Amino acid sequence: MPVLLWYRRDLRVGDLPSLSAALAEDPEVLCCFVLDPQLEASAGRPRLQFLGQCLRNLRDDLGGRLLVTRGLPQQRIPRIAAAIGASAVHVSEDFAPFGRRRDASVRATLGDIPLVATGSPYLVSPGRVVKDDGAPYRVFTPFFRRWREHGWRRPVHSRPASAHWIDPFALSNEIAQPVEIPDFGGRLELPAGEGAALEHWKAFVGSGLERYEQDRDRPDGSAGSRMSAYLKFGNIHPRTMAADLDPQDPGSAAYLRQLAFRDFYAAVLHFWPRSAWANWNRGFDSIQTDTDAEARRLFERWKAGETGFPIVDAGMRELRATGFMPNRVRMIVASFLVKDLHLPWQWGARWFLDQLVDGDVANNQHGWQWCAGCGTDAAPYFRVFNPTLQGRTFDPDGAYVRRWVPELADVADPHLVGASPPPGYPEPMVDHRQERSEALRRYQRISG
Repeated sequence: MPVLLWYRRDLRVGDLPSLSAALAEDPEVLCCFVLDPQLEASAGRPRLQFLGQCLRNLRDDLGGRLLVTRGLPQQRIPRIAAAIGASAVHVSEDFAPFGRRRDASVRATLGDIPLVATGSPYLVSPGRVVKDDGAPYRVFTPFFRRWREHGWRRPVHSRPASAHWIDPFALSNEIAQPVEIPDFGGRLELPAGEGAALEHWKAFVGSGLERYEQDRDRPDGSAGSRMSAYLKFGNIHPRTMAADLDPQDPGSAAYLRQLAFRDFYAAVLHFWPRSAWANWNRGFDSIQTDTDAEARRLFERWKAGETGFPIVDAGMRELRATGFMPNRVRMIVASFLVKDLHLPWQWGARWFLDQLVDGDVANNQHGWQWCAGCGTDAAPYFRVFNPTLQGRTFDPDGAYVRRWVPELADVADPHLVGASPPPGYPEPMVDHRQERSEALRRYQRISG
């Protein structure tokens, strides 16, 4: 009997455990992707544009045999599975709160057809790295030690030629309800899809990995791997990447640590799903944040990159223009929003998810909570990033700021414009020293 392979966050053919599981059951496979209106409504245009290109490339890799349909998965998947007489529906397991609710609903409506989950988007799936007593880790370092001890499997060799793909056009339109893959508009900084991901990773390993450890915090260069969007959409499995990393090499070890952070935050969200939008540390629930009309005005200036703090403005403008921001700059702009402007971290997290191509709930929300001091293993609340010093440290020549803030292109040191900015660039919207003191005062109120 044929099987249905339902794609979600795994838009590739190579090293795809769910495909291997499907083929072990039957070589006749129908591949489909469901455009869920709920996800379309919640994802920003840059991420949707990347998704659309991923789907086009996947369809090409499958020789055109990818059914793309639109609707609620709990309605579309059971109907398609029943129409082809599927013995099972195979998926990669989803551990995020939304995905777990969706899969539970689909499983309930499939009836006797099993929903078989194999593999996940992670090196080690959430729930597998726990303490001896089965409790989840709350701190990264001991998680990391156990994570390395646990290990992971080698990549699997699934390829387009591995299966007999069912032509979706053989199904009636009434059942399949195929739709064109939408063009959501916007320019992509990186090409999407499995082939692009593999090529990009190979180039990084060949020329960027050796300097990754020392330069990864520098936004003025190209030391970052820019693999986050490919991981978000499953164009490449992290096992494929880990197979090229030598833990004895400093660059490889530093990169592997970042993959471990990705697994850690996924595990945190798995065990504490409310932390998607609420403080993981409930002790911060009573901290004072500003949400009035003036707070909204400040928030709009932050979003537009018009704060008068060059490194903050450069990051926010890059985000708006490209759907990307270097990790160090993400921390700087997040600290500024929470501790200089005293706004809720949720406001910034929501804007990031709207703008980022690689927007991922686990990574994004818990990265924000790290900066806000209310998450697992968080930065102490009294650690308040000085945006001027951060800019001078990690963008010492000002190249990053000059690229994204052209008003400062001719300034000798663009990080020190302060109260005497050139025409067209605003003065600092707040006094960092005063707002740092205010942030600490608010923290002391809840810490006793």
